[in-house]
Amino acid sequence: MSDLTLDDTIFHHLKETFSTISDRMEATRRTLRGADASAVGEPELVEDVQDFADEWGYGIKQLGKHTQGAVKMINHIGDTFGDLDLELAESLKAAKAKKGK
Repeated sequence: MSDLTLDDTIFHHLKETFSTISDRMEATRRTLRGADASAVGEPELVEDVQDFADEWGYGIKQLGKHTQGAVKMINHIGDTFGDLDLELAESLKAAKAKKGK
């Protein structure tokens, strides 16, 4: 391995955080979708509450998709960093071997 290091716990923590956000967003979206707007009484207010729930439900779904995308990107960054670290280590070994000749 080379001197280039990155603590894996950073990636683990980020993945865990974003995964948790995504799960919470989905639970919130389901709750909003299942809300009984008729409890507010006034027909216009019921309609406004339903519109609000629909709009926020859509927004929450989009946020959930983006957090899932962030987890995929974090995984990709970790994998790429590991590959680059190995390449760097190999190039350092080759340079030392060449210098030693």
